[in-house]
Amino acid sequence: MLTGIELGRAIAEAIEKKGVQKVDVAQHFGVKPPSIQDWINRGTISKGKLPKLWAYFADVAGPSHWGLESFPGDMNAKPVSGGKRPYPVISAVQAGLVKEISDPYAPGDGFDIEYGDDDWSKWTFVLELEGKSMEPDFLEGDRVFIDPHLAPRAGDFVVAKNHKQEATFKKYRLRGVDLAGQDLFDLVPLNPDYPTISSAEHKLTVIGVMVEHRRKYRRPKEH
Repeated sequence: MLTGIELGRAIAEAIEKKGVQKVDVAQHFGVKPPSIQDWINRGTISKGKLPKLWAYFADVAGPSHWGLESFPGDMNAKPVSGGKRPYPVISAVQAGLVKEISDPYAPGDGFDIEYGDDDWSKWTFVLELEGKSMEPDFLEGDRVFIDPHLAPRAGDFVVAKNHKQEATFKKYRLRGVDLAGQDLFDLVPLNPDYPTISSAEHKLTVIGVMVEHRRKYRRPKEH
């Protein structure tokens, strides 16, 4: 692995390839801009920040860029191979902002990265599910790939938000159209213990459509 001045040079090259400013990098890592310059000048970045550094630049710099044969298997950043593309795993709060942002989230903008086929639009992201409203088909901790470029169809699983910008994952059920020609739809939970949400009663916006579901089969024990 690169260290010292060589690591600093690699960081500078990655910043240039990604097309971001040092202030953007500083904001992402929660440090002051002079710290980024220190990384570049001396390669002085703590080992604890390396996985996040690799993840942030994963779309422009693979393992060899950092003097590695591959990224460690227990790190968030993993090598892209076999035509695989990195997708950011973002929070529900970030998902609620998708319709307002002008640029898609980059892989390093999320708290983790999932790799998949390059089949979906540049806006596609991954959401880690919370709660029990979609059991038994979708469990808490499962991850779903969401493409905001796709229009929902009856029976699709979608991520939508309400007027509070809160994102939720539900089944899409088309009900018809209103007097203004807008679709009327329900957001339907698979767990019957949770209520259906109707666009006729709530201001709802569909953010995107699920295109892939990944399940975590081994889960931590509850204490």
